[in-house]
Amino acid sequence: MNAPPLHGRATTALVGALVGAAAGILLVTAAGALAVKVGGVLAALGIGVPTLSGAVMGAFLTPGNSRSNPR
Repeated sequence: MNAPPLHGRATTALVGALVGAAAGILLVTAAGALAVKVGGVLAALGIGVPTLSGAVMGAFLTPGNSRSNPR
């Protein structure tokens, strides 16, 4: 099985980063709603870590592979 081209990997990495950033923003927003003050470092980590992990997962997951059997 061949690896997807660079364009495909870059696209999935970008999508993964966007999804991770959205999840991080939700986490920081929820933390801000529960706590009185959310520091800048905590906000940066709360958004940065999911964004980075989403980009890494997007880069290493191959698009188009699923367990479903379309007929």
